[in-house]
Amino acid sequence: MNTLTAGDVAPMFTLQNQFDQSISLQDCLKKGPVLVYFYPKASTPGCTVQAQGLRDIKADLDGLNVTVLGISPDPVAKLQRFSDKQELNFHLLSDEDHSVADVFGVWGEKYHMGKIYDGIHRLSFIVGTDGKISHFVNKFKTKDHHEVVLKLLK
Repeated sequence: MNTLTAGDVAPMFTLQNQFDQSISLQDCLKKGPVLVYFYPKASTPGCTVQAQGLRDIKADLDGLNVTVLGISPDPVAKLQRFSDKQELNFHLLSDEDHSVADVFGVWGEKYHMGKIYDGIHRLSFIVGTDGKISHFVNKFKTKDHHEVVLKLLK
């Protein structure tokens, strides 16, 4: 796994959101910085807490012109159920073939309860309007991810 970091140029991508609309990083960057956060699976406890935190600071993020893009390998229909149930107010993007996760370097070997498998590592990137990664966020707990991100953005 060769993970991108601060200073690297972010790969441009287009994925379908929870409403089956095409969302591109390039278009989002025209409005301001973008938080690209990768999470393993919708509707799991850690992913839910992380998404709720971002939902709850949406007004602060809007004030900084930040767009939030949450990316997982879940299909669009599952993302829509997750978004509806948690009343999420940002884009959840479906990366079923993990092609975007691969280019960001967040797809790789994981260990859980003695099992080894491939999956998404919970990592975040703040991409500046110049298309470069300004911050690589890898040290956080799901419950305080939103606070870490907000502090970096201010």
